Amino acid sequence: MKTFLFTLILFVSTAAFARLNVAVSYPYIGAITKAVGADKVDVTVLAKGNWDPHFVVARPSLISKLRRSDALIINGAQLEIGWIPPLIKRANNRNILPGTKGFLDLSASIEMIQKPSSVSRAGGDVHPDGNPHFHLAPQNILILARSVTAFLSTLDPLNRDSFEQNLQDFELLWTKEMLKWAATMASAKNRKVIEYHQNFDYFLQAYDIKGIATIEPLPGIPPSSRHTMELIDTIKTQKPCCIIHDVYHSTKTATYLHDKTGIKVVIMPHDIGALDSIESLSQLFDYLTSKFP
Repeated sequence: MKTFLFTLILFVSTAAFARLNVAVSYPYIGAITKAVGADKVDVTVLAKGNWDPHFVVARPSLISKLRRSDALIINGAQLEIGWIPPLIKRANNRNILPGTKGFLDLSASIEMIQKPSSVSRAGGDVHPDGNPHFHLAPQNILILARSVTAFLSTLDPLNRDSFEQNLQDFELLWTKEMLKWAATMASAKNRKVIEYHQNFDYFLQAYDIKGIATIEPLPGIPPSSRHTMELIDTIKTQKPCCIIHDVYHSTKTATYLHDKTGIKVVIMPHDIGALDSIESLSQLFDYLTSKFP
């Protein structure tokens, strides 16, 4: 009986101190997971912040990382459709299969915008579930943090109280940051902008900024000469404040538009690590909100 009790105590103690090994697709998910999980989780981020999130190479090193994971959290909305499914298949890890308790698709917790009524190749590389870049609305970060908390609590119920306390602390700090960003962005309301791709539409919507055009004529389609000339006319007639441009597409067309119209081109990071100076979620939104007033 003493041996049994000792074994039971040892098992419970080991379970209490063991860390969950959680793989996540993008850096912003890693930051949320670390904020909630703290010292109870080890987080592995698969993609780098300066990569195009649509096109990540399914490298062998990523397969080995998934093979060792207890859980996997993805953005979802088919943003990772080209690279996460092949990695999951090759990792051969039952813990992270879609539909199991170790798999979390964050898009399920978000009300998506721009969901198309129909999808065909004629419309370019359209996301059938809607715009997947929802983490760039600061209020959505709170929704995502709650989803991650519930997910971790299901996987590790012994540490539920810790996860929930960490969530409360995060919500308090994030709410204060949101008030700061709202004050910073107040003067930007109703401004017009041009994007390269519709990466930032959730951010624009959060602060009542109008995206009037994209350098891409269709999602995933490079700009043509005709479309570029149309953009020059749009800039001259509608007078947007700037072109907001991601870090991973060529700025050749944006520079040409600047040369022809004088419009300002602003490089905007979409995730932690997209620029060297962006090392946290707060720094990401500090940077984004600093570019408009």
